[in-house]
Amino acid sequence: MEKLKIAIQKTGRLSEKSLQLLSECGIKVSNSDRKLRTEARNFPMEILFLRDDDIPQYVENGVADIGILGENEVWEKEKEVDEIEKLGFGNCRLSLAIPKDEEYTGLEYFRGKRIATSYPKILGKFFSKKGIDVKIEELGGSVEIATGIGLADGIFDIVSTGSTLIMNGLKEVEAIIKSEAVLIANKQLTPARRELLERLLFRIRAYKRGVESKYIVMNAPNSSIPRICAILPGMKSPSILPLAEEGWSSIHSVVQEDQFWDVIDALKDVEAQGILVMNIEKMIL
Repeated sequence: MEKLKIAIQKTGRLSEKSLQLLSECGIKVSNSDRKLRTEARNFPMEILFLRDDDIPQYVENGVADIGILGENEVWEKEKEVDEIEKLGFGNCRLSLAIPKDEEYTGLEYFRGKRIATSYPKILGKFFSKKGIDVKIEELGGSVEIATGIGLADGIFDIVSTGSTLIMNGLKEVEAIIKSEAVLIANKQLTPARRELLERLLFRIRAYKRGVESKYIVMNAPNSSIPRICAILPGMKSPSILPLAEEGWSSIHSVVQEDQFWDVIDALKDVEAQGILVMNIEKMIL
């Protein structure tokens, strides 16, 4: 039987989230003994646990069919792979930072200066487009200590909360690009493995739609229904059910997470009452 081979980060910020995503897709994976390879118990899938910066090469070469990693690694490695789906977790930014006591005067501050980073290609392209010459010091890790030990004048690195920068006496001065976890695929999957990938994508998208949405239920007088429907189109249109009390109805709909509070504020102005809000586990269209 054909199996879909997926590469995920063996340790680090995306490892547990990647396994959680597979779990939410109903795929049972056990790796309690920290093997570098294991198999799903209820889906034709083999899981490879790799360094995140090795995943693009493994996928390009067909050792793995697909992989989950940060967009930043896809951009930096420049391998011939297809970016299939943004996954909605592992959000971060790649930023420039300098010692906290330095006065920052804009990007020209970096002209002729040394910048330490694990992402020399991304950084080099950025400053090349700006027409600013810098010296890039490529490091494999511990970038944030480079200024403290005199290796560099600034750094270019992943930033999530900024706490690591503060701990190392640095301040973020320019957010260059945003990144999140993505699913990548080999460009020449067999038809059988492409079909398995589509099955996996169906599950991932159903889970993502659920996470990104809220199910809401409210009561309202029938006279308010047209105005409420204008606010709540739902996936197609709201569901409306009559209540035992004459002249009143229960209205059910789905609201996108990023629109939620604006919608709730609008509903309060059109006589919606007893609004209930529920999480959605999966949403299949």
